[in-house]
Amino acid sequence: METIDQRYLVQQKKRTEEGKPPVFAKVMRSKEGKFEGVSFIKNKEKATVMTVAEAQEVIDWAAQKKGNAHEYDTKVICVGQ
Repeated sequence: METIDQRYLVQQKKRTEEGKPPVFAKVMRSKEGKFEGVSFIKNKEKATVMTVAEAQEVIDWAAQKKGNAHEYDTKVICVGQ
């Protein structure tokens, strides 16, 4: 049985706010498991742990849906970082 590599978080930090802690992605899914969107939260422990492909989906969604996405650095990090 193949194990799915789910050990990534999406971190976002506003470029102009030095010293302020980053926020993390919490993915919203339908009952059927379909991707619906993302909330960015302060609590790293409650953030969604995901695969690299899911993390890329979050980054793409944030770039399209957030009008001020250019003001943020959004990146994929490993859970332990």
